[in-house]
Amino acid sequence: MATVAPRYARAFAEVVESAQLDASEVERQMRDFSDTLAGSTELREVLENPSIEMPDKLRVLDGIATRIVMFLQVKNFIAVIVEHHRLGELEEILGGYRELIDEQEDAVEAQITSAHPLNDEDRAQLEAQIAKLAGARVRASYAEDASLLGGAVVEIGSTVYDGSVRAQLQQLKQRLVNA
Repeated sequence: MATVAPRYARAFAEVVESAQLDASEVERQMRDFSDTLAGSTELREVLENPSIEMPDKLRVLDGIATRIVMFLQVKNFIAVIVEHHRLGELEEILGGYRELIDEQEDAVEAQITSAHPLNDEDRAQLEAQIAKLAGARVRASYAEDASLLGGAVVEIGSTVYDGSVRAQLQQLKQRLVNA
């Protein structure tokens, strides 16, 4: 993370907390803006162009804020980022903000890769087991990898829990080779 991104993330988290805003909704709004920015070269050019006056950029931000429905604090924070020429660091700032919120909410992010799609009940059971293992609330994202054959691989930070059939077969193979 760039040296200034954590400071912006911390400052934004303080604003969100002091205004008693819903952190998840704030993150959704920031994500929506980030997606809008990523999908529009013209928008990025306008907001990053130093020859365009800040009042004009603010009018553009007002239009976006109205369309994607943003809290005033979110729009103002984006305006600060634009004014300080930090728009290129938006993803890093959002990542830092997410980490701070996870710390405050005692949550961990888990990447779960399974051999096949999991239904809602399986996901809920798996997330409950991961929460017990991690000792924290889990925010999970899912992926599929047919080469696992069955089971799942769970990544929490730098720790990997491999409960896949592929891993079990590799362990069995290693034991047979060593025997």
